[in-house]
Amino acid sequence: MGAGRCARAGPKTGSAPVSAALEEQFCPVCVPPGLGMVLAAPELVGASRVCTLGGPDPLDYVSMYRNVGNPALNVPEHWHYVSFGLSDLYGDNRVHEFTGTDGPSGFGFELTFRLKRETGESAPPTWPAELMQGLARYVFQSENTFCSGDHVSWHSPLDNSESRIQHMLLTEDPQMQPVQTPFGVVTFLQIVGVCTEELHAAQQWNGQGILELLRTVPVAGGPWLITDMRRGETIFEIDPHLQERVDKGIETDGSNLSGVSAKCAWDDLSRPPEDDEDSRSICIGTQPRRLSGKDTEQIRETLRRGLEINSKPVLPPINAQRQNGLNHDRAPSRKDSLESESSAAIIPHELIRTRQLESVHLKFNQESGALIPLCLRGRLLHGRHFTYKSITGDTAITFVSTGVEGAFATEEHPYAAHGPWLQILLTEEFVERMLEDLEDLNSPEEFKLPKEYSWPEKKLKVSILPDAVFDNPLH
Repeated sequence: MGAGRCARAGPKTGSAPVSAALEEQFCPVCVPPGLGMVLAAPELVGASRVCTLGGPDPLDYVSMYRNVGNPALNVPEHWHYVSFGLSDLYGDNRVHEFTGTDGPSGFGFELTFRLKRETGESAPPTWPAELMQGLARYVFQSENTFCSGDHVSWHSPLDNSESRIQHMLLTEDPQMQPVQTPFGVVTFLQIVGVCTEELHAAQQWNGQGILELLRTVPVAGGPWLITDMRRGETIFEIDPHLQERVDKGIETDGSNLSGVSAKCAWDDLSRPPEDDEDSRSICIGTQPRRLSGKDTEQIRETLRRGLEINSKPVLPPINAQRQNGLNHDRAPSRKDSLESESSAAIIPHELIRTRQLESVHLKFNQESGALIPLCLRGRLLHGRHFTYKSITGDTAITFVSTGVEGAFATEEHPYAAHGPWLQILLTEEFVERMLEDLEDLNSPEEFKLPKEYSWPEKKLKVSILPDAVFDNPLH
């Protein structure tokens, strides 16, 4: 597709041939009628050095188009970006394992992005290509894929300006349909820039719900969810009634955020510090025991349905809840399961004993701690679970509600550890009490760190600590 060439015209110089079907989806020579794309100049941003050659860039290139929009639908003119490289472009196992034509091609998707064209702008900005490279780099490194409804915590203006658009949601591209290529099926996920308040709403409720609200506000995205980096107001400032819809959705549906990667740790207060024999507790500054492969996969499946909380340059996203994943809304119990549908029931590794603990101390940084009320109100009160996975080691903390299937924590023994993985079972009554005691976490800017909460009769302590404690564990 580079330099305006389609697959039937031959590959561009110096690159491997790409799938003809994928090229026909976008090639300016082969644009389907009514697609409304006009090739922009420059139309291609190639990787400075692709990862297959030992470089840092996972995408082969990003193509950019001038899209005339759709005046009848009040869709403005914009720049349309399409990535190439997350799907299999070669079919020779050099980048992706070729598994046949019926399955996903590579990771099964490519990224797109729609950026509002500014008046007088003759060429598309190139920063979205760098953004796509960053997201693709995360996918290649973590092997976690994206799906519609995911939300990405970026913590910085997407274009490095002073914009309020500092995070992302992902959804199906409104124009690009899945395509069958000789190397498998490719779908197209569109990046949608959002404000911090909109990201938080997606965390507390769900990404799809916020995307639907964005579609109803033309200046915030409209039907094609076009990102305007100059947007200065959130959808809740533009239309205050939308906050009521979010609040009702949270009350009715809860949150579909099932896990985050975070700065966290836990201590077993029931075991003397000097008693290291057969210890499974995780203390800041100690070398954690590694999780078994089965445990790692179970937590990984949970986190694939959540959002990673890291700020740049440690990349943020992990998949939000898929519709066909954990059955959060099944009637009548609404109880969740720790087992994913993509794997068989996971049995704890026989070589690591599951221990019941008498007393535990949980440690979080401020950003992770701010999500505890979401965990309690949006997850546990709806019969679900929530996992914190440490970004610095194998430590994992999973909160579970009564009746969650597959949990090794019980009402009789609410604190249980399997290697460095801690599960904490909280009853609905205790959750309600914790929400009252943790109310100031909803306004973290109003309290100073460190902050400690304690429930002596439950033998539970929670500390909110500065980032430096986790960044320099031996300090």
